[in-house]
Amino acid sequence: MPEQSASRIVLDRAAEKRKRGLRRVIDATHYSLDGLRAAWAGEDAFRQEIMLAAALTPVALVLPIALPEKILLVGVLILVLIVELLNSAIEAAVDRDSLEINPLGKRAKDVGSAAVMLALMFAGGTWVAIVGWYFFRA
Repeated sequence: MPEQSASRIVLDRAAEKRKRGLRRVIDATHYSLDGLRAAWAGEDAFRQEIMLAAALTPVALVLPIALPEKILLVGVLILVLIVELLNSAIEAAVDRDSLEINPLGKRAKDVGSAAVMLALMFAGGTWVAIVGWYFFRA
């Protein structure tokens, strides 16, 4: 029975590869939304960063600053979410193979975490620089 299941998965993957046009776009959208739901349900850091983005995005939009700066402020928040999603994917892939601590798995997870930290530092620095420039200049 498991062999039947495995062969069906192979056939399903082959069918997925043949999809074209609008059907492919619709399916890809569903997969992306599934990924966002999974991240929301299983990743505390992602939920915290979503809340931060939800709080700061309206602030960026009402600040009396130029449009490119508004775009940059919101863009760095989205960048943090993107990097967090990639980090979560790395962690899930490493944990799928084994929950045992492996030096390469640890390195992959640490590098993903470092990427999130750099994205957060970039976002924080961008916000401080832009908001500081407009509101705290002499």
